[in-house]
Amino acid sequence: MKRRDLVKAAGAGALLTAAGILAGCEKKDAAPKAIEGAPAISLGKNFEWKMVTAWPKNFPGLGTGANYLAQLIGELSGGRLKVKVYGGGELVPPLEVFDAVSKGTAQMGHAGAYYWKGKAEAAQFFSAVPFGLNAQEMIGWIRHGGGQELWDEVYRPFGLKPFPAGNTGVQMGGWFNKEINKVEDFKGLKMRMPGLGGEVLNKLGATSVSLPGGEIFQSLQSGAIDATEWVGPYNDLAFGFYKVAKYYYWPGWHEPGTVLECFVNQKALDELPKDLQAIVEVSCRAAYDNMLAEYSARNNLALMTLINEHKVQFKRFSDPVLRELGRVSQIVVAETAARDPLSAKVYQSFDQFRKGAISWDKIGEEGYSLARALTFT
Repeated sequence: MKRRDLVKAAGAGALLTAAGILAGCEKKDAAPKAIEGAPAISLGKNFEWKMVTAWPKNFPGLGTGANYLAQLIGELSGGRLKVKVYGGGELVPPLEVFDAVSKGTAQMGHAGAYYWKGKAEAAQFFSAVPFGLNAQEMIGWIRHGGGQELWDEVYRPFGLKPFPAGNTGVQMGGWFNKEINKVEDFKGLKMRMPGLGGEVLNKLGATSVSLPGGEIFQSLQSGAIDATEWVGPYNDLAFGFYKVAKYYYWPGWHEPGTVLECFVNQKALDELPKDLQAIVEVSCRAAYDNMLAEYSARNNLALMTLINEHKVQFKRFSDPVLRELGRVSQIVVAETAARDPLSAKVYQSFDQFRKGAISWDKIGEEGYSLARALTFT
């Protein structure tokens, strides 16, 4: 075989491998393993990318999720596309990663879409909506309910292509140094909570603050903020919030299934050959599934540690508090949707999917959970 024919065959093989993986995910929504079936291709042009993140470097779940994504891209591409990960603050500040990728300072970013509400109100719908979709409902809407196409439309003016690349599952309600017995107890609180949940708190007389993860503990310890939410037991244990806050509330009404995103500079993505473009997408799919699985495995172990070793006081928001939070959340989300036509378009799709999800959940997930609770308590 002539050398040029060998090169063509190798390139075609890599493209078919990546396309086959992607097609399999389209059919089954299943993530491939990191190494199995990875093409060992070294011919052709190699690419080196930077990924900037909003997370402390190597932080469990979030930071390591970004690392996993970068590693997977390198393995599936046979080393043709190498991605170097930068923690928040290493190359750019955590809340500036969107601009850095948009401008081409880095080719990829890893964050949460609700951080960018100041740039596009509609972005918030692709991370977490108070009393919105849980983790499996979010990915159902994005992959099969028209969400991805709308997300593309929101990010296109910034020269970015978004992908869902992780999910924390349902989060916790937050850490407080006073009990929240009635909704009026939020009044006057300065609480770290980004996105739409923060706007709900503002309407209840609190002051919401958007802080990157690396700044939360010190702010809570110093009294700069009175309360905080972060993620859930797995991450909150790692940050040591039990050392500076007394009460840990649930459920996480504000973030029922938070999507973590990978966004890519569209020009950089277009410069890749088709097989590497497919590898980027299928790697994000695998990273989404892997992160959700990790949180499902780790949260309960961390919960037991917080209870048994650190004697954290877990409290559930009362039904009246949750009802009022839900009422105000509907107002906030509707107001957000009314601010511009694109937000209204996204919300219409989101809300329609949520209504269907609620109908099925009563029969499916909720029905099963209630049945299981009759046997296992």
